[in-house]
Amino acid sequence: MIKIFDTTLRDGEQSPGFSMNLREKLMMAQQLENLGVDVIEAGFAAASPEDFESVKQIGEICGKTEICGLARCNEMDIEATIKALRGAKKPRIHVFIATSDIHLEHKLKISRDEAVKKAIMGVKMAKSFTDMVDFSPEDATRSDWNFLVEILTEAVKAGADTLNIPDTVGYSTPEEYGALIKFLKEKIPGADKIIFSTHCHDDLGLAVANSLAGVLNGARQIECTINGIGERAGNAALEEVVMAMKTRPDIFKEKNNIDTKQLYATSKLLSQITGQKVQANKAIVGKNAFAHEAGIHQHGILSNRLTYEIMKAEDVGRSTNQLILGKHSGRNALATRLTQLGIQVSKERMEIIFAKFKALADKKKNIYDEDLIMVAMDYDIEKKYELVEAKICSEKDKSAIAEAAIRIADKKVDVKSEGDGPVSALYAAIIKATGLKGELKSFQINALTPDKEAVGFVKIEWQDKHDKIWYGHGSDTDITIASGKALIDVLNRIEIRRIHDEKIGRL
Repeated sequence: MIKIFDTTLRDGEQSPGFSMNLREKLMMAQQLENLGVDVIEAGFAAASPEDFESVKQIGEICGKTEICGLARCNEMDIEATIKALRGAKKPRIHVFIATSDIHLEHKLKISRDEAVKKAIMGVKMAKSFTDMVDFSPEDATRSDWNFLVEILTEAVKAGADTLNIPDTVGYSTPEEYGALIKFLKEKIPGADKIIFSTHCHDDLGLAVANSLAGVLNGARQIECTINGIGERAGNAALEEVVMAMKTRPDIFKEKNNIDTKQLYATSKLLSQITGQKVQANKAIVGKNAFAHEAGIHQHGILSNRLTYEIMKAEDVGRSTNQLILGKHSGRNALATRLTQLGIQVSKERMEIIFAKFKALADKKKNIYDEDLIMVAMDYDIEKKYELVEAKICSEKDKSAIAEAAIRIADKKVDVKSEGDGPVSALYAAIIKATGLKGELKSFQINALTPDKEAVGFVKIEWQDKHDKIWYGHGSDTDITIASGKALIDVLNRIEIRRIHDEKIGRL
């Protein structure tokens, strides 16, 4: 059996443009558990109060999946991770230290012997809390193989049950990476009782190939992410490694616990949470993955699907029937479809979502899956700031004027401002009312659905006065209002971080 270790919420989320707030992480974690992943790496608890809270709450809500926290081999990191995971039903700790000479000399500025001592300390400290401990030698594929044997042997003696071999900078090739896994399994005492894991980055486009080469040479766990998101070019894509094993059982003999019919819903949920669309030609979950335009291909498919398709779209949960709900649909139909889309909500929250759904259905004739996900993402988070209403007047060759009502805590503020265009005027009004400092760094608009009444999705990057980048999302059938909601989202994210900092303190 191959374990699937998902690091979407840690390695994936820490990459630029893919940040998620706590509510979004909890929603994603529940779907990852539904998908059947064996381990969810929930975050780096010592990195920030928000990361700490994510690890803590994900550990508390997920009962079937192992919940893992990442930590460097130092006491502060591991203490924070242990504290965050105390309420988890299946806690796992993942400790790591760099082992390549370039990292030891230029980043850590320590010797190999010192690295071994830190590794032993880190594993033992993690082991004192939980029996489930992963150890990673960062930048393993550029490390001396004999030194890897030395430090990994000591990690096993200290109590690690899983050895993860990271291709941290995406440098390796499948033949080389497979050979490394095989070498380590042969050289490390007691390797038959240890799970070897892969963690491959996609800098050369080889993350999935390297991960599968690891499996062919004895790895029994794959670290991966939904849609392949992650640092720089990303990680091995979960949907690709899973479907490769499912499609080629003649080569990959081992099975896994993933419910492949949940893959497309999981991919779509992540895409809409982050505001980052999947490229059209992306394997398995891309828009064109099962599309055929060339005449010869279409003729072959009509004659026999196997002529040009090696797997069924239904096997990954894809369906052409998205248009199933409208203003006459009831709560049960809505709840069922949300569940199919990987969104779990309580009865209380369903009432709020249902009301928002009905309001949207009054504006739109057709309700698509994308609409439903956006409604569900915006249900009942406690918000200090809210765009209550806005009226924008815009004429050609004249400044636009925005009149807005903004709720700030329990107070409503009416404000009027102008700008070069509708969005500029509304932003000026919001800034005037709230005192927000900084500047807009990027602004993206996407239509979520194909109809003329499409919900517009706006994603922005805002740089505050401390040069920190904040990401904001907003959606509405009115694109100017969606833009205003995105800036309001930035304000709420800043406020949530401030509250977390006060509540938990810097770790």
